[in-house]
Amino acid sequence: MNDSSFAGPAIALSGVNLSLGRGAARVHILKDVDLNIGRGEAVGLVGPSGSGKTTLLMVLAGLERVDAGSIMVAGSDLRALDEDALARFRGRNVGIVFQSFHLIPTMTALENVAVPLEFAGAGDAAARARAELAKVGLAERLHHYPAQLSGGEQQRVADEPTGNLDETTGKQVIDLLFAGHVERGTTLVLVTHDGALAQRCDRVVHVRSGRVDAVDAEAHAG
Repeated sequence: MNDSSFAGPAIALSGVNLSLGRGAARVHILKDVDLNIGRGEAVGLVGPSGSGKTTLLMVLAGLERVDAGSIMVAGSDLRALDEDALARFRGRNVGIVFQSFHLIPTMTALENVAVPLEFAGAGDAAARARAELAKVGLAERLHHYPAQLSGGEQQRVADEPTGNLDETTGKQVIDLLFAGHVERGTTLVLVTHDGALAQRCDRVVHVRSGRVDAVDAEAHAG
C-alpha cells in the first residue's frame, strides 16, 4: 500500500461487522473488529481456516462491503466510495498478491483472470484473460460474477491461467514483497498460516472466530 500522501494510520477499522449469505444460511463473519495499522508497518494476519482473516483482507482492499463500522484506508473512507471510486482507489493505493488463486466474489470472471496477470506485469492482461476464458468455453460468461456461474464454470475460471504458485516461486514473491516494503516504505498486510513467515512482520495479529485480539488491535505509530 502506497501511503505517503496522507496523515494518520494507513488502516483504521472501528466496529466492523460483516455477514454473508441469506436467511438461515447467513453467517456472521467479522464481529466488531477494531484494528489500526501504522504507515509503513508490516502486519501478519494469522488464524485458523474460517476465522475471517481472508475476508478481513478483502474488506481492507475494498473488495467486500461491510454491514457496519468505519473503514479508513490510506486516508479514504471506503464506505463512502461507490464501485467505480473503489476501483480507482485500488489502482492508486492497493496491490494484492494471492499465494493460491481463489475467485473474488465481487469481480467478474474476466476481472478474476485479468487481475493476477496485471500483478504479474502483463501489459495486455484483459486481452489475454479474454483469450484464456474463450479457450475453456466461457467467452459468453466474461461479465458474470462467480455466484452467477456453475461450479464447473467457476473451476474453469480459477484454473485459467494462473494455478497455484510452486514453492520456489512463492518464496520469491514473498521476498519481493518484503524487499519492496522496506525500499518504498509501503504498508504490508500478509495473510498466512505459516508462523515463521508471520514472524518476519513487525507485528502479528491473531484473528479468531471473526474477532481480532484486543492486544493485537492496538495502534502502532507510523
